[in-house]
Amino acid sequence: MRKESNHRSEMVSQLLYGDCFKIIGTKKEWLHITTLLDDYSGWIDHKQAQLISLKEAEDIGIHQAAYSTQLIDYIETTDNKLTTLVIGSNISAVTLLQHSYSGPSFKGKNKKAKLLEIASLYLNAPYLWGGKTPMGIDCSGLTQMIYRINGHQIPRDASQQALLGSTLSFIDESEPGDLAFFDNEEGAITHVGLLLENNYILHAHGKVRIDRIDQTGVYNIDTQQHSHKLRIIKKII
Repeated sequence: MRKESNHRSEMVSQLLYGDCFKIIGTKKEWLHITTLLDDYSGWIDHKQAQLISLKEAEDIGIHQAAYSTQLIDYIETTDNKLTTLVIGSNISAVTLLQHSYSGPSFKGKNKKAKLLEIASLYLNAPYLWGGKTPMGIDCSGLTQMIYRINGHQIPRDASQQALLGSTLSFIDESEPGDLAFFDNEEGAITHVGLLLENNYILHAHGKVRIDRIDQTGVYNIDTQQHSHKLRIIKKII
């Protein structure tokens, strides 16, 4: 998904297999879209889309959504060709598109402890602004995908995610799976990570990595310095 209607424009997010959206505008070969799950807008090339009805989109994209849990997998298309599938793809679309998929998936809502199992699969994935896959992911894309695969929908951006849940005053009050948010010098939320046990945090910074966290912020194990200033801790589930 691009910020503007050209291939050189900034990537603001990504669509994975089975993601559904509404078309809110067109410009030559470009479609201006808004995603159904998180109401996120951007431009995509029309060749990336397959038109279906709104009811079909709501059924497979929201009500019947089931997400692949294998890091990298594949689907078989109607002409017996294999297409790569990444973790977090919505495989409920296979029936409608007459594709086939036999790999592991999850539908429903997982318990909080399961967040950490999915989170570990993204470890060392390279950082990519707007990314949502193991080939490249940003901080809020990471937390959104970890929650989504386990059946919990949260917004796309860190500043939006920070508006959810209940606020915790101290790290010691948190549980593994809670989210920590960090701000810049102007006070804007710019970073988010998933809290682990024993004051560790998993976040995307250069790559998906595990660092220490304290009341000041993220303490980078490699540089022996704080890299992000803690603003707020939220319990989402």
